[in-house]
Amino acid sequence: MEVVPLATAEEVGAVAADAIEALVRRVPEAVLGLATGSSPLPTYQELVRRHRDGSGPSYDAVRCFTLDEYVGLPVGHPETYRETIFRELTDGLGIARGRVASPDAMDPEHAGDRYESAIRSADGIDLQVLGIGADGHLAFNEPGSSLASGTRMKTLTAQTRRDNARFFGSVDEVPRHVLTQGLGTILRARHLLLVATGAGKAAAVAAAVEGPLSASCPASVLQLHAHATVFVDEAAAAGLDRLDYYREVYAGKPAWQGL
Repeated sequence: MEVVPLATAEEVGAVAADAIEALVRRVPEAVLGLATGSSPLPTYQELVRRHRDGSGPSYDAVRCFTLDEYVGLPVGHPETYRETIFRELTDGLGIARGRVASPDAMDPEHAGDRYESAIRSADGIDLQVLGIGADGHLAFNEPGSSLASGTRMKTLTAQTRRDNARFFGSVDEVPRHVLTQGLGTILRARHLLLVATGAGKAAAVAAAVEGPLSASCPASVLQLHAHATVFVDEAAAAGLDRLDYYREVYAGKPAWQGL
């Protein structure tokens, strides 16, 4: 695992965007895994800005898979994660909507197996963008989730539904279930790129990076991955015991290594 301490959320967004663009330039038909939420937004905004000013690569051949999807919202509802990723990233990059896949929330009983099959058929995900929850969750894999889990339906906790109520009219409108990639699914991506900003993520980042591998902190599965990169701003890095080491290693990294 490589931890990259940066100063601000904007710098995190810019450097994470560099890593994604480097992949797409090298592999124009790259398969991207995309998270929603506040953490990846600076990265997505930077990618779209560069694409619009002509400095970014072409995304015409890129394919995308979302991390999760609500169960129970109609197709096209603005708060589905599919519509959210269209709005926040893929439309702005000119990626055709037919090249963006998400779990089939209309058939949750069979959607998990079909999504796993679709990812395998695409030869897997090259780079998976991730955020982290304040309790260490990845996607909707809450504490206690199996570290080997696949895409499946999960029941949202009351707290998660309250947290997400700001996107809906009331907590009663927030779906009770989601489909989510599992931790085992996430681990099969070739590069995991986690972005975390703000003091509210500091404890979770420290547990994921320096704590024990445990289902109590689902994000700790990144410790098992051969190519995981964690971008943090100063506030999110505040709980890391080895912060000076991470800074020294990143500062001394040769340019040819890349991310």
